[in-house]
Amino acid sequence: MERVPKTQFASRLLRWYDRHGRKDLPWQIRRTPYRVWVAEVMLQQTQVATVIPYFEQFIRHFPDVEQLAAADTDEVLHYWSGLGYYARGRNLLKTARLLVEQYQGRFPESVEALQALPGIGRSTAAAILAQAFGQQHAILDGNVKRVLARYFALPGWPGERKVSEQLWTYSEMLTPSKRVADYTQAIMDLGALVCTRRNPSCTECPVRNDCRAWLAQAVEAYPASRPARKLPVRSVQMLILLNSKGELLLQKRPPSGIWGGLLSFPEIPSEEDATLWCERYVGRVTRLQPRPSFQHTFSHFQLQIRPVHGKLVRLKAQVRDDTAWQWFRPGVSVAGLAAPVRSLITQLNG
Repeated sequence: MERVPKTQFASRLLRWYDRHGRKDLPWQIRRTPYRVWVAEVMLQQTQVATVIPYFEQFIRHFPDVEQLAAADTDEVLHYWSGLGYYARGRNLLKTARLLVEQYQGRFPESVEALQALPGIGRSTAAAILAQAFGQQHAILDGNVKRVLARYFALPGWPGERKVSEQLWTYSEMLTPSKRVADYTQAIMDLGALVCTRRNPSCTECPVRNDCRAWLAQAVEAYPASRPARKLPVRSVQMLILLNSKGELLLQKRPPSGIWGGLLSFPEIPSEEDATLWCERYVGRVTRLQPRPSFQHTFSHFQLQIRPVHGKLVRLKAQVRDDTAWQWFRPGVSVAGLAAPVRSLITQLNG
């Protein structure tokens, strides 16, 4: 590996950050390991603008790790609803309980100990230690990957192991020993504000004079895109069943898998007759009517959803006695809801 002006990179980036960087993000105010951790987990695969209102609401309800640890899963998922990747919310709760049980509510100050906790990977652990404790640790989130891939004109998709390992090497090489919290925020800000995925503002970049992609006039070529793949499509019917009180019948999903632990409308195979299925498994229904279909995209498949709306006249005893089935009153009940379910409920009340 050829020599890179590490000190120049960091000093130029920090000078830019002092003038243009973000310093008023909610987790930067009254910065604590807990607030940094919650923010970093929320920011996994989610943009800052989306995270901010969720973070503020979450922190208002769970202001410290002890109160989060004392919560139940439904309560946590309620405040996570809409952020997606719900395993992150379940892992927050698991980790909070471990921190209280094993560390008296304090965060361990080593990468190894942090990575042993649910939902905390290498970059998240490093970000917590750098942002909350000022330790010298390199980070590698999506923004940093893009900055470094362009700066070094590194070929290949960052999701490939070989490319990822090279990016980690670059990130560790450039991370300074001083002002680490500012530096890690600065390089994330550079990717979010200047070195953007599309139409980057290269003339505003503080390190453009050393950027190999810029010098080669090939910025848009880096990083390489993920290899194209066609997502499979699955189809399902969602039953929107109301009782005479205006309550919706929802079913809790298994703790793992898609929408794990969330409440969702009962799902039936797309080829089933909805009325017959209800009579067999749920109860007697009337006025079942299809609503417009729509598509929900996951990372590995697309789900074609056909809602079916109707009135529930009588509930079967085995459903009534099963705690996985719950009555939900819109605007009153507190529970974690899958995003399409939340959207359909909003439409019903609109």
